Amino acid sequence: MTAIDASTQADPRRERTRSETARARTLAFAYLALSAIVFGFFALGTEGTAEFRLTSPGDRFHNTVPDLNFDAGAVAYVVAVLLAILGGAQLSRASVGFEGAIVGAVGFLFVVAFLGWAAAGDSFSLVGMLQATFVRAVPLALGAFTGIMCERAGVVNIAIEGMLLSGAFVSALVGSVSNALVGVGAAVLTGGLLALVLAVLCIRYRADQIIVGVVINIFALGLTSFLTARILTEHPEYNNAGVFGPIEIPLLHDIPLVGPVLFEQTVFVYAAVLLAFALAYLLYRTRWGLRVRAIGEHPLAADTVGVEVYRMQYVNVVLGGMIAGLGGAYFIYGSTGRFDENMTNGRGFIALAAMIFGRWHPIGALSAALLFGFADALQQKLGILSTGIPSEFLLMAPFLVTIIVVAGFAGKTKAPAAEGTAYVMER
Repeated sequence: MTAIDASTQADPRRERTRSETARARTLAFAYLALSAIVFGFFALGTEGTAEFRLTSPGDRFHNTVPDLNFDAGAVAYVVAVLLAILGGAQLSRASVGFEGAIVGAVGFLFVVAFLGWAAAGDSFSLVGMLQATFVRAVPLALGAFTGIMCERAGVVNIAIEGMLLSGAFVSALVGSVSNALVGVGAAVLTGGLLALVLAVLCIRYRADQIIVGVVINIFALGLTSFLTARILTEHPEYNNAGVFGPIEIPLLHDIPLVGPVLFEQTVFVYAAVLLAFALAYLLYRTRWGLRVRAIGEHPLAADTVGVEVYRMQYVNVVLGGMIAGLGGAYFIYGSTGRFDENMTNGRGFIALAAMIFGRWHPIGALSAALLFGFADALQQKLGILSTGIPSEFLLMAPFLVTIIVVAGFAGKTKAPAAEGTAYVMER
């Protein structure tokens, strides 16, 4: 090997190092900018004590667990200093060590300062916001699981929004004329049917997977809007499905703070958490999961050793669509009890962001969904407080957090190598 060849091969390593160093410095400047924001907006001029209620009025320990009280301005000063220290340390060493932990700490500190500023001189139900976080994370998590099931098998599914919306419409209509369980089942079947259409067009006819997903989304939005105007508006009795109440887990729901948040939820929250762990086990601890991941990485190699690529892709896409249908049912039975036009409001696309941020892993996707659900719940709770923030900006919060996380803090993510490419059997 010549010296020129050796230096050429070494260049990519130096380029990667420079890229990582540039990213570390960018994060450092971001931390310093957040420090300035916290100091200028949340610390200066902020007076009063922020009170965070850790229990609900009906909790067993309501009178024994004290609320969390702190001086909002003083805490904001401390947070600004800590952010400046983290930014300076990151800038001085310009490394990427412990990057994820540092980003998480910075985000937590900023949220603490922001909530203190918002609740200064007022009270804020921390339990209620955390409960809402889990509730609002449900459709995002289920949509992300749909994307994982499909993309781990090599099929890109951006039709999650349409599957959620169609499942919500069908569950409202069927549930109103029969019962809730039948409505949920109809939503699951609807999601599976749309996924089957996606699978046939993309796997058998090798249509462009992005285009097919866009068409399904447009079709679902147009059809549900038309049927809402023609059926549900004229016959409101067909749009009154009801909601599922929370289920209390005995003994566990009495635990202060944790109990009401985790163990007084609807069946949809429990189903999302159980699905996350079940899918993680199936994908990473079973022969089936190994085959699915092999298809998503190298379908030809999987086919060579006897894996039925097409059949497994069909199964995964349809199962993913059924999970999305369950997410659509949440919008009815876990939320309002009725269908409203375009009620999913882009959550299918946020679910895709949660899938990417979670690195195509069910537990990671659930964690990302909780992050986005927290932003969604936060904008709802802030509307109650007199923060002075225009309601239009509050409505932007979930989407703004999505953009920041995916574009700025998601880091390098590695998608399944064969996703989006139609497999052509060579034998």
